[in-house]
Order: sequence, then structure tokens, then C-alpha cells
Amino acid sequence: MNTEWIHTKFFAALDWASDHHDVIVVDQHGGLVADFRFVHSASGWAEFNESMKGFPGCPVAIETSNGPAVDQLLQRGYSVYPVNPKAAARYRERKVPSGTKTDHHDAWSLAEALRTDGQGWRPLLPQDEATTTLRLLCRDEIELIEQRTALINQLQAALREYYPVALESFNDWTYPYTWAFVRAFPTPVALRQAGRRKWEKFLHVHRLWRVQTSQRRLELFAQAEALPASAAVVAAKSLLAVSLATLLETLQRQLDEYRHRITDAFQSHPDHDVFGSLPGAGPKLAPRLLGGLGSRRELFPDSDSLMCWAGVSPVSFQSGQIRKAHLRRACDHFLRYTIHLWADQSRQSSPWAQAYYRTKRAAGHSHASALRCLGKRWLKILWRLWQNREHYCEERHINNLQHRDSPTWRQLHIQMV
Repeated sequence: MNTEWIHTKFFAALDWASDHHDVIVVDQHGGLVADFRFVHSASGWAEFNESMKGFPGCPVAIETSNGPAVDQLLQRGYSVYPVNPKAAARYRERKVPSGTKTDHHDAWSLAEALRTDGQGWRPLLPQDEATTTLRLLCRDEIELIEQRTALINQLQAALREYYPVALESFNDWTYPYTWAFVRAFPTPVALRQAGRRKWEKFLHVHRLWRVQTSQRRLELFAQAEALPASAAVVAAKSLLAVSLATLLETLQRQLDEYRHRITDAFQSHPDHDVFGSLPGAGPKLAPRLLGGLGSRRELFPDSDSLMCWAGVSPVSFQSGQIRKAHLRRACDHFLRYTIHLWADQSRQSSPWAQAYYRTKRAAGHSHASALRCLGKRWLKILWRLWQNREHYCEERHINNLQHRDSPTWRQLHIQMV
């Protein structure tokens, strides 16, 4: 809790939009001392600077934790207090129970909430440039991967209408050779006319020649026209399939560039050795974990705060005789997803992680629940390593489990025997 809050004279809130922002400033007693709107431009922010000159060191509440408005506030040295949208809605209902909603009311209710409750809020602490760059690169990469997934789904839907043989020939359509196949043989007729020699050449060029699969693929290619679609469907959908395949190839080149940039940024980061030592994290998940935690150790004073932020700690509900828990929704969803993947991958290279997972499964937990529990255990370890800037040591952790005679150690002993 901020014990100096009673000495703060002014409290501001910024209700942001894509092209303009509304600002409300109140004093210690809730009196309105400033109310203005400015456009999101260089001249608009200059107007903001001029209007806020009379309120030095004024904290600012805003209904987001990122974006251009937050970036501009941080550059100007303001203490930014992000507010969860659900909490912001409740604050507005408290101030305006009639249900009226305007940008003015949104900013006013946030400013009042900051004045009355802000002493317990946590300000947004900007990360260093290296961490911010890595975090943004990782999150943008995920967005591009999601776009790739959407394009692949569209491509498979198009092929299903006129080219089922192509779908049967390849199982995983995230690989570039599948898109190259569509571009090389856009229709069943084109595939048949190409002939066996070109089929074999394609498989060899893309390193797909396998004793166990090549003959099966060649047989499927020979039956490409077994169930032909109408000429109109083939003409339309083949153009769509080739277009999507071309888009996917272009997108994959950009993803490769992102992977190169992320690798370089991760290797040059001061915390590279800490996160690089984590079992199962590898070159993809380790940078995402680093970006998710950041470099400001004071943001998470204990492991519990980190586990809540990562969404692996459940939310308890108690009312009368009812006691239950449910999945935490208010968290960093990007970090929670990364922890889930990391926990699953760690089972492949960490014996104790696999033993812990099996213990939870034997206790009746589902696969997802067991991974959340395993992720919670990993975060406890990671928090300590992160705080002390230490490398992970599997042998040391197993010795600790043995010393405590934990159920995980007993399961691990059974596995080893």
C-alpha cells in the first residue's frame, strides 16, 4: 500500500480512443479541476502537456496496460495505473447507477476510483528496452501464427471441396511443402498430367521420400480424379487454394524473420542463461517466458503473485456452506498459454515433471488440470531462479524432493525402478 497517497494533491484519468482522449483531473476532495479532450496527434499531446502543467507528479488511471496512449504517458514520466475493464465498469456503475455511459463519465469514475482506492493499486512499471522488444516480438509472432492457422483452415476447406486427394496425402498442413504441392499441382487434372516422374521429383526435392509413406502417396496421386468435382467448383476453388498457398508462403517467410529476431534478442538479454536453462522451454518458449515475466523483479514480490498473474492459481469462492474454486480468468492470457505449453514440454526432458504429472493424473485430475498444477510448481522454481539470477539444476531439485520424501519423489523412484 502506498503510504504517501494522502499527500497526493491531484488524481487524473484518461479515457482513451483511437483518435482522441478524454482527461479528468480531480483534487483530494473530489473536486473537478480539469476536464478536456485532445486528439491523438503530436499537436494534441502538446496540448495535453500544456493542460497538465498545473498538476506535477499527478498519477493517471487508464483502462488498459498497453497501447499508444500508455506509451506516451510513460514517456512523459507519469505514474500510470492500469485498470481492468471489468473493474472500470463497476466503478462507473458506482458513480453513475442510472447506467449512463459517456467518455466523460468513464474518465470521471476512473479518476475518483484512483483518488479513493489508488493507494492499494500497483503502478505500471516500464520494462527495459531489451525486454520490451523481446516481449513485443514474441506476442506479435503469436498473432502471425494465429493468422497462419486461419489461412490453413481456409486452404483445407477449399481443398475439401475439389481436391480431397491432396488432404489425404499430407497430415500436417503447417509445413511449407504442402503449400508448394498446391502451387505445383493446383488441380487433380494437373496432378494426373504431371506423371509419376514429377511426383517422385517433388517428393525428393522436399525430402519427403520415405519407404513407409512414399508408395502410399504415389498411389493416392494416381487416383486424383477418382471423384471429380464440377468444372465450376474446380476453377473457383483452385484459384482460392493457390492464392492461400501463396499467402502462406509469404507469411512463413515473415515468421522465419521473427524467429531470427527473437533468437538474437533472447541471446543478448541479460536473463538469457536463467530462462535458457529451463527443461522443455527450448528456443521458442524460453523467450516467451522471459518476455512474460520481464526484468522488473519488484513486480512480483513473491511466487504467489506471479502464479496469480500467470493464471495457474485458481480463484476461490466461498458463500455460506458453499466452497469451491474455478479457473482464473483475470490474468495474463499470453503467459498462461506459454506456461501450459512449457509444462507439457517439460515432461519430455524432466523426470520429476513427468512423475508429478502422473501423480496428479492418478489423483483424478484431467490432463489440463494436471498441467496447471505442474505449471504452478514450475513457476515456484522459476520465480526463485529469476529473483536470484540462477540456472536451473535438475539434480538439485530431485535431491530436494528426496530429502522431503515428497509424493513426486516416490513416484519418480517407481519410474526409475
